[in-house]
Amino acid sequence: MLNKATFAGGCFWCTEAVFRQVPGVKSVTPGYTGGVTANPAYEQVCSGRTGHAEAVEIEFDDEVVSYENLLRLFFATHDPTTPNRQGHDVGTQYRSAVFWHFPEQEAALARIIDELRPTLPPDVQIVTQSQPAATFYPAETEHHRYYELNPYAPYCRAVIAGKVMKGEQVLTALQQRGLTD
Repeated sequence: MLNKATFAGGCFWCTEAVFRQVPGVKSVTPGYTGGVTANPAYEQVCSGRTGHAEAVEIEFDDEVVSYENLLRLFFATHDPTTPNRQGHDVGTQYRSAVFWHFPEQEAALARIIDELRPTLPPDVQIVTQSQPAATFYPAETEHHRYYELNPYAPYCRAVIAGKVMKGEQVLTALQQRGLTD
């Protein structure tokens, strides 16, 4: 059955590239959510004044991959412990957030965060926001499949390639456990 997940984990180019490689994921759309401006443009979101996060909306077959395992991959491929920052990308638009579509997704998020807490140093906390899904605005066409279409761009080579590699490693471990839990 097709289901939907919406994650913000910094730059949407990175997050999109990570989730495109997951079996059972049917589509990954980069865009903006969680803000106050209707139909925001990339430049507006980058200003930090719209309240939106760069995010991805994922359609997935939950008979092939579970929402919980998508969350595990999400947390493994970005830093959920730094507020409003991922590497050199700084601002509320780069915050870590999960926009849940159903109460079951909210509960799954809480379970996965509880699962991760013991793996963190005592003075480090997960700051990922948990919010109900809001209107999702797809990004402009040039942001779709950015990594796939620009693999030699400096940002792709310096940042996205490492996240994709980490995603592949996590995905292999999840596949060994069974993607649907």
